[in-house]
Amino acid sequence: MHLTRAVVRRLAQNFADGLTRAELGSPSITLAKAQHARYCEELQRSGLLLTVLSPDAQYPDSTFVEDTAVVTPRGAILTRPGAESRRGEVASIGEVLADLVPTLGTIEAPGTVDGGDVCVVNDRFLIGITARTNDEGARQFAAILTGHGYESTLLDLRGLPDLLHLKSGLGALDDGRLVAIAALADRDELRGYATVRVDERESYAANCVCVNGRVLIARGFPLLEAALVRLRYDVVTLEMSEFRKMDGGLSCLSLRL
Repeated sequence: MHLTRAVVRRLAQNFADGLTRAELGSPSITLAKAQHARYCEELQRSGLLLTVLSPDAQYPDSTFVEDTAVVTPRGAILTRPGAESRRGEVASIGEVLADLVPTLGTIEAPGTVDGGDVCVVNDRFLIGITARTNDEGARQFAAILTGHGYESTLLDLRGLPDLLHLKSGLGALDDGRLVAIAALADRDELRGYATVRVDERESYAANCVCVNGRVLIARGFPLLEAALVRLRYDVVTLEMSEFRKMDGGLSCLSLRL
């Protein structure tokens, strides 16, 4: 699918006050801003027109816009994040997206869905059930998709507590190939997909972003980079050290449409 736009939000000064399970120290706001700017540059180089939102200090995690909505070719589904402290982020993102695409539906209580738990592979949506996306949220999300002609597959990942989101261990490339950690690559639900397996030492790098033929991956993971280059993908590496400290990955930082 050819992408034309992306929505991003600049970091607030209190970014370090956001949620994290990582034990990698506190992020440098200056360095994180520089890494975010570089990320935005590569989205633009990939052909995307950016809608850049102002920082929102009320929500320290709000630069991770992915969790607030899922954009399909037919419109956006607004989520209800699993972390209560993030639910207020959805309203402003919904207003922005309403000017760009139709709204297909909204997840309602008691359902919860984080956008990071939804991975699109061709026309099928993989929905992870995790600590952030519950059964009811996944059911609602799948029902909205069905109503608009899309198919979906649910993956219960609650037996993998180290995996915050589905896309913490899974990425989809333009040709339908998956980039996946072993714990996901071997799942029955993913049989039939061609997969680039991510070495367990490089599991963070599974969260990659494919934009118009270019594959953005986190810098510092040479095994995955080499595997993708061998398959003739156009690979771009980006430093993500400060976002990793806050449980964030490349896909978290934009809504691409």
